[in-house]
Amino acid sequence: MLRYVIVALVSAAVALGASHLARGLMPEHHGSELHQLMHDRLDLSPPQQQAIDRIEADFAKQRTVLDQKLRASNALLARAIETEHRIGPEVTSAVDASHMAMGELQKATLAHVFAMRAVLTPEQQAIFDREIARALTAPDHR
Repeated sequence: MLRYVIVALVSAAVALGASHLARGLMPEHHGSELHQLMHDRLDLSPPQQQAIDRIEADFAKQRTVLDQKLRASNALLARAIETEHRIGPEVTSAVDASHMAMGELQKATLAHVFAMRAVLTPEQQAIFDREIARALTAPDHR
């Protein structure tokens, strides 16, 4: 029984870790440091602001799809754990599917970050790069 609980906890931890990483990089409209950086600290020109708004809107749609995919893979993992009660082929396959969904989300997030960076001037990019590095290496980054 303890083994099943451990498998469930590890799976949940992996899913949460990927979700936190993606959220840490994402420019969400509700308090994200990156969003604040982009809109408050980089002094974007009106054309830059319009381009960033388009990039954010496009990514919000993509993020919704990827979040749904991640939730579906986590549900598959939960069912596999309930069915097998061990690290068997179904659980292993479900873990792999969950990792793939998390990887897709992380890659899409990074593509989004680089798309925003491409809109910036070299001076803005230097600030942006420092803040991304700081956010990813901060002790409280999850």
